[in-house]
Amino acid sequence: MSSINLTGPMLFFGGPYSNLEALRALRDVADMRGIAADHCLCSGDVVAYCADAQACVDEICDWGVHVVMGNCEESLGQGQEDCGCGFEEGTACDVLSKQWFTYANAQLTEDARAWMRNLPRSITVRYTPFKMLAVHGGVEEINKFIFESQKAEIAQELEKADVDVVLAGHCGLPFSKKVGDQYWINAGVIGMPANDGQPHTWYCVITPDENGLEVGFYPLSYDYQTTQFKMATKGLATGYRDALATGLWPSLDVLPQVEKMKTDQGLSLKRFNINP
Repeated sequence: MSSINLTGPMLFFGGPYSNLEALRALRDVADMRGIAADHCLCSGDVVAYCADAQACVDEICDWGVHVVMGNCEESLGQGQEDCGCGFEEGTACDVLSKQWFTYANAQLTEDARAWMRNLPRSITVRYTPFKMLAVHGGVEEINKFIFESQKAEIAQELEKADVDVVLAGHCGLPFSKKVGDQYWINAGVIGMPANDGQPHTWYCVITPDENGLEVGFYPLSYDYQTTQFKMATKGLATGYRDALATGLWPSLDVLPQVEKMKTDQGLSLKRFNINP
């Protein structure tokens, strides 16, 4: 397990998903906010649906941020036959994933795969006096979907983690949930909209202040038309390509009923404080 100690603001983000335009836009945000690479953390899935698999690995490595292994890194790094996302066989998500996975697999260099294999499965983040654990999906299962409506699941995961805060990804939706004195924070992803009917994506900034830690979620605007053009040029599936503009996912198979009912509804993500 990797461990980092932080003092200033942290930029926390998920899933670049081979979306180079979004990744570069976020890097510009970090520069604008004065957040150094060693205070930036990605919850994994650098490579997925969009057209720039190798370029996103190169960009992330050049930037030098902390990255937790996602199921996509695990699968691509180990030469597996699918993304390991946990989709049920034959569902729309499963069918769509096969195409982008084959495309991404053909793009990646052996150096990129070696980098993926060597990523940590979790990172301990210490913000005195707080202890956090960064994972991709669940605390023990890399491809476990955890959604905001699943309070019992979140409580079980937090009990396993035994930390003040779990920082997670995988599900694609930004949210926070407090259970007792513990918090589950998912930054969402930067490579694909949050099924909220808007083309922007989401990231999170955690800032220490006199009250402890302030947590804020922020929309990320970027040149999604260029990303769409690249995907069209490479013949990638129209479902994910269209989602970049419409903000609506091509399939809702993985979503619990509560999250399905929020499709096309704008997100209201308020800042909050975590107190000692």
